[in-house]
Amino acid sequence: MGGLSAEQAVSDAFRTEWGRVVAHLIRVTGNWDLAEECAQDAFTKALERWPRDGVPDNPGGWLKVTARNRAFDRLRRTQVGENKLQEVGKSMSEYQEPQDNEDGIEDDRLRLIFTCCHPALPIEGQVALTLRTLCGLTTVEIARAFMVPTETMAKRLVRTRHKIQDAGIPYRVPPDHQLPERLRAVLAVLYGLFNEGYSASSGADLIRRNLCAEAIRLASLLAELMPDEPETLGLLSLLLLHDARRPARLDSEGELVTLEDQDRSLWDRAAIDGACALLERAMRLHRAGAYQLQAAIAACHATAETADATDWAEIVILYDRLAQLVGTPVVRLNRAVAVAMALGPQAGLDLVDEIEVDGELAGYYLLPATRADLLRRLGRTAEARSAYAQALELAPTDAERRYLDRRLAEASS
Repeated sequence: MGGLSAEQAVSDAFRTEWGRVVAHLIRVTGNWDLAEECAQDAFTKALERWPRDGVPDNPGGWLKVTARNRAFDRLRRTQVGENKLQEVGKSMSEYQEPQDNEDGIEDDRLRLIFTCCHPALPIEGQVALTLRTLCGLTTVEIARAFMVPTETMAKRLVRTRHKIQDAGIPYRVPPDHQLPERLRAVLAVLYGLFNEGYSASSGADLIRRNLCAEAIRLASLLAELMPDEPETLGLLSLLLLHDARRPARLDSEGELVTLEDQDRSLWDRAAIDGACALLERAMRLHRAGAYQLQAAIAACHATAETADATDWAEIVILYDRLAQLVGTPVVRLNRAVAVAMALGPQAGLDLVDEIEVDGELAGYYLLPATRADLLRRLGRTAEARSAYAQALELAPTDAERRYLDRRLAEASS
């Protein structure tokens, strides 16, 4: 492992092997809960043994064998029928990883994501379970992505697993002709993975670059696999446009820098040009979708030479079209910001107040943060301070809390 510390080797293996280990156990046991628990046990054992015994030459293979043995032991100790135990034991001893690529998917992780996104499950269940099982996101992180309480997401994951087991839904790679019916969920998985990397749910780091890079890698492979699907191109364009601005999102001290204040010379212009070319390819297919519209909005920002040169009127039009397709509260909030920039802060504030009354974004820190910014622009500093304080209590990461703390201090002075 090239002198890598054992702890770092386990961390790297978790990032690259977690999904494969869990998927392997699901295939041979048919039990999703058991697969996750035994995979976690295997990584815990790696943390104990690798510092002492050294990192194995094949970390993924070591983890699979350890997790598989743990699963067999667990099944042996439970009150399962002897026939079931023999069946599972036989499948464990004889199982071999599939070597063919008849499904046309060359990448193992992308293949597993398509496998997990079974159309017999609700779309929310497909996406949540895939993010949890194969991408290694926590229940808290997934709940934040879906904007539901953690307890609600935990119950949703349990229901989805039970449906798989009760209905006998097979864990099998879909053939090529079945890929399109799973595409919507696969795109949502990659988008969720990128978003968790681009704006983390919690902790010290706002950006988790490894998640962003993996989402872009998988989206690029998906675009090659399905080049005539405009939303695959739209998603890849969107991710590249966001990632192109990443170097300017934090300053040299690690502090958050808002879009309007970012140093645009730090943006990756080659990536922006490539993303815009992808978006043009998608638009020529004349099947506009949500990811293409979001990419078009991101392109308006990325191609403006200065913040003042941003075409906010065009962005409002794009948000109007996006709201017709996916009228989520977050889309409505983003549209309110665009309206404020195009027509003035009071017009935007009126829309924000309507969203607040609906109550769907309760607990979402960007709602009071947006309200605070608009109130500040209107000169209503006392109300702005109160809204900043509310946003500060809800902000999930250290960088966002420090940013809001500075804003609150500015409003107070």
